[in-house]
Amino acid sequence: MDPDSYARLARSTGLGAFRADDLRNSSGALPALASPAVAERLRGRTTAIGPAGGLFTVRVDVVRTTTPAVAEGDFLVVDAAGLPGRPPVTTLLISGPSVAGEALEAAAGTADAATVRLRSAERDGFTESPVQSGAERIYVVAAAAGAGYAVLALVLSLLRTAPERSALLGRLRTMGLTRRQGRRLLVLENLPQALPAAVGGALAGWAAIRLLAPGIDLGRLALGARGGFTSLGPVQLRADPVSLLLPALAVVVIASVAAATQAWAATRRTTTTELRAGDTR
Repeated sequence: MDPDSYARLARSTGLGAFRADDLRNSSGALPALASPAVAERLRGRTTAIGPAGGLFTVRVDVVRTTTPAVAEGDFLVVDAAGLPGRPPVTTLLISGPSVAGEALEAAAGTADAATVRLRSAERDGFTESPVQSGAERIYVVAAAAGAGYAVLALVLSLLRTAPERSALLGRLRTMGLTRRQGRRLLVLENLPQALPAAVGGALAGWAAIRLLAPGIDLGRLALGARGGFTSLGPVQLRADPVSLLLPALAVVVIASVAAATQAWAATRRTTTTELRAGDTR
């Protein structure tokens, strides 16, 4: 490969970025970029590679777990200019916002034994697999069911204590409490329970991720059925602040909205009706 263009491609795709100068040959053996397994096999020594009459020597100077030209497995990358003769081009790597997949496939159709593989198509194959799509549906259903049960539990709790709250609000109104102050009081009354629940839920989620992350490799779960992709290395579970804080904030918002609704309904009644709230006589 050409060091300059290949280094730009590796940097833009995030697959084993390196400096082009690391693979420029000054004299002697060709500096090479290799996968960890190949680097371990060569063990830092100068090695002769190639058929008789076309031997060249390499020395591994850079080690990366991934490289754009190889989806999985081992690799050894050197500067094509340093090889004996002029090697034929077998793979052309193209990246950028102006790449048109249909145009590339049409151009490849006019050549013999030429194929086009789009990274976007490969990625869609991962995300649209039965395992991936099924896991997403299960997660969405579980999240929706959990949110529904949380709202139901909150509403039932407020309904159970509604008569006592209404009676207390009526007594306070006879002592000079205004309607606005009564509504604000009912809303603030729920915050001591909602805030610890929100903070505790976020901390429990963060702790669960920290405890489970060392034993879960997301790369194997997502890509194991597509050939392993061992060159990607381990992809560990990590905590996302938005995913942790958004449900916690939703708990506080739901509790505040439910309390505000109850406060609005309670303060619409007369003081006498509020004082007799919960009285079955």
